Amino acid sequence: MGAAGQHEEAIRAFSAAYERLQAGESGLLPTAELEPAAGVPALDELPAADPGEALKRVAVIKLNGGLATTMGLRQPKSLVQARDGRTFLGIIAGQARVLRERYGVKLPLMLMNSEATREQTRQALAASPELDAASFIQSMVPKLDAESLEPVSWPPNPALEWAPPGHGDVYGALRRSGALATLLEQGFELAMISNCDNLGSTVDERIARFVSEERIPFLMEVVIGTGAERKGGHIARRRSDGQLVLRETAQTPPGDEDSFRDYRRWRYYNTNNLWVDLRALSNQLDAWDGVFELPLIVNRKTVDPRDPDSTGVLQLESAMGAAIGSFAGARVVCVPRTRFAPVKTTDDLLVLRSDIYTLSPELTVVSHRDDGPPYVELDPRYYRMLDQFEARFPHGAPSLRDADRLVVHGDVTFEGGVVVRGAVELSPEDPERIATGTVLSG
Repeated sequence: MGAAGQHEEAIRAFSAAYERLQAGESGLLPTAELEPAAGVPALDELPAADPGEALKRVAVIKLNGGLATTMGLRQPKSLVQARDGRTFLGIIAGQARVLRERYGVKLPLMLMNSEATREQTRQALAASPELDAASFIQSMVPKLDAESLEPVSWPPNPALEWAPPGHGDVYGALRRSGALATLLEQGFELAMISNCDNLGSTVDERIARFVSEERIPFLMEVVIGTGAERKGGHIARRRSDGQLVLRETAQTPPGDEDSFRDYRRWRYYNTNNLWVDLRALSNQLDAWDGVFELPLIVNRKTVDPRDPDSTGVLQLESAMGAAIGSFAGARVVCVPRTRFAPVKTTDDLLVLRSDIYTLSPELTVVSHRDDGPPYVELDPRYYRMLDQFEARFPHGAPSLRDADRLVVHGDVTFEGGVVVRGAVELSPEDPERIATGTVLSG
């Protein structure tokens, strides 16, 4: 890591994670040690706030380290077209610009890039000054040979010997880059941190005021769980000290799987929309000498993710939401599902581009359904890659506003003006085209 130019604090953070791996740390959170969170306020219950006052000391940080590899691309996901001819980054930057102009606030926008996204993002920012965002970079750590726990060697492509250490690195990266100190020097007190692919995670002055007035060091936006919560982490309270914690799938002991999936009991699920008091974060990092030890996540993969026969590796990672367990006085607020609509696949992208949503003049993504989006599953053989997806929706997404479910098994091309109502499943044996104006219902 030193030879590769990694910061000394990043090296110590990886060393600490490696030692915890060798010591057999599991990071498991047994159900018997937890109880459900209670007394969670809803966003609509928070008092109104003057945006100009509430946002004047707020900064926006977006995680921009991911490539759109699940869609077959090797570019930052933030540079994929989201809707109305705008990229994710274009919409995010536009949202910040509107708030600056309307309320006279600075509201800096910062992107945490990875080595994989840094150069293409730099080029996009240089080509479009209106994007107006600063950047800092997360660290890179060695992938470990799953058998020997030594750094893996992969001569066909040495770049694949490295991986980012998860988005929990955002806190250390803020400090290492000097961005944290700069924000504090400039008088900013609060940061909202969220993913670039979640356009619902807009800055909300009510939350900003709530965090500031209540002097909350760390706040997580949560949503009410549903039966679809199979992997998302839920919030719980530790019985021993009352501290809020985040429990992910990887932290669930054998035998507790059924409890983990009990969304009615645990009720509140992480959105990865986080609000952090910058001074509290700085003090915490100072106390730990720059190494923020979050629960360890051990990801088992192959060194070449596109080659299942390549060497098995372990990637040591952490999740940024897990920091809720590190701040005494951390809180959660329950928000509508409209604030949690990440785009991970082309299934999600189809929903985002459909008439379920519109883009307001303020560049806010507005949902026209109170019950959340429909279930969409597109055959990965024909829709997983973005170019395949675009070819099968040449005139844009069908109407999904009245859809409950759209499942496509097979090769189907949708012409313009197609309407989906109710639950629709298509399973043609041969390639099929849905004619313009067709109403599909079920």
